[in-house]
Amino acid sequence: MSTRKALLLHEDPKIRQTLRDHLRHFEAIRILGETPSAEEARELLRYIPYDVLFLGTRLEDGIDGLDFADDLHMLGACPAIVFLAGDETQAYPAFEMGAIDYLICPPPRERVARTVDRILALAPQSAESRDKVVPEPLDTQEAETLHLDLGEDEEERLIRALRQAWALSREAPLEIEKLPVNHDGRHLLIPYTRIVFVEAYEDYSFVHTAQERYLTSYRLKTLEDRLQPHGFFRVHRKYLVNLDMVTEIASLPGSNFMLRTAGKKRIELPISRRRISRLKEILQMV
Repeated sequence: MSTRKALLLHEDPKIRQTLRDHLRHFEAIRILGETPSAEEARELLRYIPYDVLFLGTRLEDGIDGLDFADDLHMLGACPAIVFLAGDETQAYPAFEMGAIDYLICPPPRERVARTVDRILALAPQSAESRDKVVPEPLDTQEAETLHLDLGEDEEERLIRALRQAWALSREAPLEIEKLPVNHDGRHLLIPYTRIVFVEAYEDYSFVHTAQERYLTSYRLKTLEDRLQPHGFFRVHRKYLVNLDMVTEIASLPGSNFMLRTAGKKRIELPISRRRISRLKEILQMV
């Protein structure tokens, strides 16, 4: 059984100590870092290929743990996450963003044992190998070349057929820029350009246009992956917005931000403080 490398990120040293004491009984989990600081955790994640991050929902300096996880996902450098929380209020958004478990602190050892089982059920894929594809080695002992005795015409037809097959295999899959949704028993195709924003709702999502709201079976993360190449940006863990519809970004008291969208019905949506800098960068705001 391979050992999984773990990082503990929580502001309370007592919680970190409790977790260390529990995990000490599981040889398959090896703690290779512990910190209360989000900045220090980022540095550790840059240089160590962690398999799992035990992450508090509240970090030093008032940083939100779910926003921190969001940032890691955006950077493509996020290991499996187990959230550590004081109550169950943030369990839904935690699982919505792909957490493998959610522990109420201080967790009993038997509950941590179930978490370890979930970690070990994952493929042992560290951050170092997350984006690498290793080709299968060729078996040179059994490989052999097949020689075909073809006439000139047959050889030319074979070459044409191979070129055509190669060209077809390289074609990009057809993508129609419309989102299929079920509405009152009908299958509607909503052009991406008509979507103003998407709102997470439990295990589903609402797709909002200027006139209508459609309940869909898509998770917000699924729609983020699909719509991001078409000018959509996740401004908050609950909202995905069509940036072509944004008319204003406003500052609010307490270093908060919101955006307003176009249309007869003005819509205001909050912007996560952890995402505002990236949004400004995309919009080339000075």
